[in-house]
Amino acid sequence: MTEAATTKVSVGPRRHILRRLYDWTLHWAHTPYGVPALFVLAVAESSFFPVPPDVLLIALALGRRERALWFALVCSVGSVLGGMIGYWIGNAAWHVLQPYFIPYVFSQAAFDKVVAWYNDGAFVYVFLAAFTPIPYKVFTIAAGVCRIPFWILVVGSVVGRSARFFIVGGLIYLLGERVRAFVETYFDRLLWALLVLAILGFVAVKYL
Repeated sequence: MTEAATTKVSVGPRRHILRRLYDWTLHWAHTPYGVPALFVLAVAESSFFPVPPDVLLIALALGRRERALWFALVCSVGSVLGGMIGYWIGNAAWHVLQPYFIPYVFSQAAFDKVVAWYNDGAFVYVFLAAFTPIPYKVFTIAAGVCRIPFWILVVGSVVGRSARFFIVGGLIYLLGERVRAFVETYFDRLLWALLVLAILGFVAVKYL
């Protein structure tokens, strides 16, 4: 990674907590623990952590292009495992953990909306949440609360999460320097774009 890729945008002394989380997540790419951190981040994001693992996946893949597909696999496996943990939270521990998730991780309105969607077709919504910026953690926990078949959660997650992360890793692996030049030129803007997409995902769940 070049110096341009590690530059941070100053947004004032009272920077938003999510931006600090992005910066903290990103710094793992410059340590020997980048791959374990990617796995842990992917697990956590599927059940409670707000920063998408794409941030660290992109940074690692740019630094080691020849291992981009391996990083995508690590991210996919961790994310599916995190989805299983989210399912367990909803299925077995929701009565205890609900006050810690609502409203701090997601809103009651968003959660109720997902529960209603599951009555129409669980697999489609699990896949969409796994593949898009829609907050995946809401869907994994709601899946456990609604007790949808566990295999639907697993298969939908494997298909959606793998497609998402392998597209990212594959583009970097195949296009190499062109992707690197683009990402390093617009790195901070891309980080903010990911943040905006994550926020829009929560908004979409609430109003769709």
